[in-house]
Amino acid sequence: MADTDASAGNAGKRPGRKRRRKHAYARATAKRTPARPADPGAELPRADQIPPISPAPALPDASRASPEQATPRAVALAANMAPAPATTAPATNGPAAAIAAMARAALSNRPVPFHRQAYAAIDLGTNNCRLLIARPAGDHFVVVDAFSRVVRLGEGLAQSGRLSDAAMDRALAALQICADKLKRRNVHLARSVATEACRRATNGADFIERVRRETGIRLDIITAQEEARLAVLGCHILLEHGEGPAMIFDIGGGSTEMVLVDTSEPVPRILDWQSVPWGVVSLTESIGTIADSAEARAVAYGEMRRLVREGFADFSARVAGEHAAQTDPTAIRLLGTSGTVTTLASLHLGLPQYDRSAVDGLIVPAASMRAISQRLAACSPAERMAVPCIGRERADLVVAGCAILETILDIWPAERLGIADRGIREGILRSLMATASDAEKARLAVRRRDGGRPAGKDIP
Repeated sequence: MADTDASAGNAGKRPGRKRRRKHAYARATAKRTPARPADPGAELPRADQIPPISPAPALPDASRASPEQATPRAVALAANMAPAPATTAPATNGPAAAIAAMARAALSNRPVPFHRQAYAAIDLGTNNCRLLIARPAGDHFVVVDAFSRVVRLGEGLAQSGRLSDAAMDRALAALQICADKLKRRNVHLARSVATEACRRATNGADFIERVRRETGIRLDIITAQEEARLAVLGCHILLEHGEGPAMIFDIGGGSTEMVLVDTSEPVPRILDWQSVPWGVVSLTESIGTIADSAEARAVAYGEMRRLVREGFADFSARVAGEHAAQTDPTAIRLLGTSGTVTTLASLHLGLPQYDRSAVDGLIVPAASMRAISQRLAACSPAERMAVPCIGRERADLVVAGCAILETILDIWPAERLGIADRGIREGILRSLMATASDAEKARLAVRRRDGGRPAGKDIP
């Protein structure tokens, strides 16, 4: 997931001055060349380079939640945080103190340049809590901090219809870390969203209020439409060049979205989409405990495939003509963003541990992803735990992800699959920065029109 290419480079560095080490996320994403084939010898097309920050694609009848705007009173408010109490400086007397106070006031009222402002995105999903903080850099942005933790907020939701106390406590602990980072990084503007688990839970709204009260973060429970829109905005730059519509999908913890897009413009136009309430957590819990036998595992995997296929049945019928119209079957384009596809891509490469720089932007044969999926579905839980890049955290969920992925490959039969380790957070950041950039341009235009004098001042 990384619109994180931009870097100031080495220009203007003083001789002998030590360079600051980039954050691990930024190092992993700096100077990325998206969408390269997994096989160096394969002649596969490369994805487009990262385009300028641009407005989000529109979804038909999608509800859009506007990010909260910054206020001069506190950076905390700008970062979707509750305001901190104001502090009062000790009183001093004399002309020097008055001049110093005036200078401080002038500096505090001076707007921070657009390129120096930090923006943040929080994505609280059914399985993970993720944060990304970045600053604009030309037409791109550079990440200054990131955080991700498995919280399993949706654990037990399929059975009870509620968020459990343990799951909420895990999520709150992660969000408190996010809140601390927002303050420490002096974030100018942020948007924090919650997805399927909070949409479905009967106590979802109560949990959102508890988060605001205990951490200061104001989470926005977004619709499935908005979730799909943000995912597309965050990862579409990794689509291969080509003609005709392309498919982007996002396998989450509580839902999966498939989005058909027209890529004739720099920002894709959404043609059709569908969200189903089957993600790796919800699908796993719907099947329940699986007996430790090859036959039981095969039956459970087939049932997972059936549930997802039925969920996407209407969408599958609507888009069937789109891929059938492709005269060259090899030109069908497909891009996936999720822990499932990045994990399977790691196994395809034989990585001993996950390496984002090797996976994000990779293009792999769909047949390889199918073979890996079927092999994992046949493994016992202990065998999956021993597989590199899966481990204990993903061992019980990866099979559901494999079932969803294989069903998507049935619906949109591409020969290659693009892999994106980016999505909603990057989509949020692009939206925030595009809005802020437009506002900055308007402010500068007013200044130029008024001859550079401050707004509201008349020439005597």
